[in-house]
Amino acid sequence: MSRVPGKPVCRDMDGHYSLHLWLRQDGKFDGDLALTLSPVEAELLHAQLCFALDGEPVTTYDDLTPDCRKDPRRIVSRVRWP
Repeated sequence: MSRVPGKPVCRDMDGHYSLHLWLRQDGKFDGDLALTLSPVEAELLHAQLCFALDGEPVTTYDDLTPDCRKDPRRIVSRVRWP
């Protein structure tokens, strides 16, 4: 199983998230499916992935990297004071 290249995670009208996957058997494409997650399941997966990735180098562009993966010393506050 692997992610479909170039197909982002999307949210449907009911607020559920879909992760598009390719199924392979013995290295050959066998079909595709969408793993659907509720908002709670998606948030839990996000937290678990951030925890699992702790200590690994960040390989995404800074503007695409979630705050949980950024160096806390480099996070710029989004709060704007008058």
